[in-house]
Parts: sequence; structure tokens; C-alpha cells
Amino acid sequence: MTDEERAALRARRTAAVNGCDRLLSAGRWPTMRERLTRLESYDLDGPPDMYGDGPVAGLEQRVAELLGTEDAAFFPTGTMAQQVALRCWAGRTGNATVALHPRAHPEVHEGGALGAVAGLRTVHPTREERLPDAADVRDLAEPFGTLMLELPLRDAGFVLPSWEELTATVAAARERDAVVHFDGARLWECTPHFGRPLPEIADLADSVYVSFYKSLGGVSGAALAASADLVAEAKAWRHRYGGLPFQQWPAVLSALYGLDHELPRLPGYVAHAATVAAALREALAAEVPFFRVHPQTPCTHQFQVWLPYPADVLNEAGLRQAEETKTLVFGVWQEGPLPGLSHTEVTVSASALEWTEEDVADGTAQFLGFLRAGSPRSTHR
Repeated sequence: MTDEERAALRARRTAAVNGCDRLLSAGRWPTMRERLTRLESYDLDGPPDMYGDGPVAGLEQRVAELLGTEDAAFFPTGTMAQQVALRCWAGRTGNATVALHPRAHPEVHEGGALGAVAGLRTVHPTREERLPDAADVRDLAEPFGTLMLELPLRDAGFVLPSWEELTATVAAARERDAVVHFDGARLWECTPHFGRPLPEIADLADSVYVSFYKSLGGVSGAALAASADLVAEAKAWRHRYGGLPFQQWPAVLSALYGLDHELPRLPGYVAHAATVAAALREALAAEVPFFRVHPQTPCTHQFQVWLPYPADVLNEAGLRQAEETKTLVFGVWQEGPLPGLSHTEVTVSASALEWTEEDVADGTAQFLGFLRAGSPRSTHR
């Protein structure tokens, strides 16, 4: 596909999503004007930040209070926040080896930056589609300075361990004299699964990164929360990495909006995700010879759906459904590890709360109708 074709397809999808009356998975991105309108609820007559003071410092204090840590540092991206955190821990432990899952964000989505930029090395306690457990950590054949746990593990299906498993894994890392860092880009929505408040979860780790745009709908930005001395060191590295722009107040205010308006709604999204996942399983089982809703009961408000069709066929069916019925059930599909097997991520948020089990069943049946009409191809006949 050429760049022009990709741009045309992206424009078509944007128009289709924006034209929908009903969206099950996630929703349309707000316009720039809509985002600016939201910020009017905050004090826009005050002075903006300058190199990390003012609103930036206020957000950092808010995050530290929410997570129960001594301090926090705002970063323009989570990628930078985590690289800085892991670099700091390597210096403090004297060990530049980071133990993490091969599906973790730095291994899949950062172009090898831990090694190329920070000079770190990674090892994998397990390759199974789950977080490392205590036995994996204890049995790792070589020393490591930091254990990084992504909560939830997004590319494996937004999966989480139980609270007992998580605490045991952390304890195993301590036994090996390693520090623990949480990739908590989506930590905000983990509290229902663990049955613990955010400070109790964050207290297990030596440092925690959280995102402001993935679940909270902010413009951009992240925070690294930890002890005051680690945050001070991280801020020094933040400056070296070019992560201290002159002003960042639009991103900061949108982060505050997410904390004020989206964070309280996340438990409701998680609860409704279980209803949506069950309805999808029932609807797909009636008409598709092979499928997976993974996990069967979502750990958060996000999960995967797998179908035995090429991604382009599934995406075309979804676009036609959106264009012709103003209803969209699934987002973008991607090819899986086998040809003709594809998956999509379902995010249950505000737009999905009005969907009943019957609505999910009807929308799914409608999508499958467009799929059959467009192409009967399947890897399972």
C-alpha cells in the first residue's frame, strides 16, 4: 500500500468514525476545539508554566498524592520517562540488565532504545503470554538490576496477575537484590482487578510510570512517581534528554481534566467490559467457526478479539458497517502471527456504556453480515 493509499484509508476511517451515532470500542478523538473547550474549566488567567514550574509542578504533586509516593516528575512521553527511570536504577544498582517480558513496551514499540540510547541490556524471565511469576524471577539464570512489570501487559491481551501473584513476583525480585519498576501506563484501571487502591499497588514498586493519554484521554504526557531523591535524579536526566520544554500547560491541563473526569469513571468501564466481552463471545459463537475473546473475563476495560480472516477484509467490513449504519463495533484489525488470523483491541469507555448485551449481539451480527457479504474467505471453513 502506498503512502497516498494509506492516507486515503485513514481519512475514510476518520470520516466513518466521526459520522457514527454509536461506537462500542473506544470513541472518536475530540477535535482541537473540543479539547480547548474542556480546558476552560481551569484557571486560564493564571501564569503558564516555565520550564516545569506552575501547572507542571501542581500536576506532579497531584500524581504523587494519588499514588502515595514522595514525589513525581512530569515527562512529555512515557517512553522517555521509563528510559530515564531504568537508566537511573542501572546506575544505582550497578547492574545495567533489565528483566522484562518480551512483549513489554520497550521491547516492541521503542526501536531498541534501551540499548541504543541508555546502554541497557534486557533479559526475559518468561515468553509465555502472561506477566513473569515468582518462579520465573527466581529461576532467571543471570543477575539483573531491575525487574520491570507492565501492568497490564498490553500486547498479551491487557492481562494482569492476581494480587497474590504480583506480590510474590515482587518479593522474588527483592530476594535477588533487584529493584522493581512498574510500567503503569494503564495502571489507573487496575484497581478493580486487584481490589486495592492505587497507593497500595504503587507501594509494591520502587518507581511507577503512568500515562495521561492512554486511559485518561489527555493530549500527551506521563509521570514518573518514586522517592524524592530518585525523582530529583530523573529530572536531571529529563533535562539531558530534552524533556523539559519551555511551556507544557496544554498537556498538563488536559491531564488534570482526565484525572478529574475520566479516572472516576474507569471502574465503571471495567465492570461493563465484562458484560461486553460475554456478549461478544455469545454472538460470535453463534456464527463464527473459530474466534477468541481474550481474556475471557477482561482484567481491565480493554481486551482482544481474534477472528480467522485477513485484517483488510475485517477492516473493510467494519468501515462499511460504520458508513452504512452509523454504528461501529470494532476498531482497527491487525494481522496476527499466522496468515489470515487477525485481532483487534476492544476498549470499553464512555461510548460503550449505553450498549446492552442485546445491542452488542445485534451490532456483532450486523458486522458479520457485512463480513460475509464482502468476502467469505476464512482460514477455517
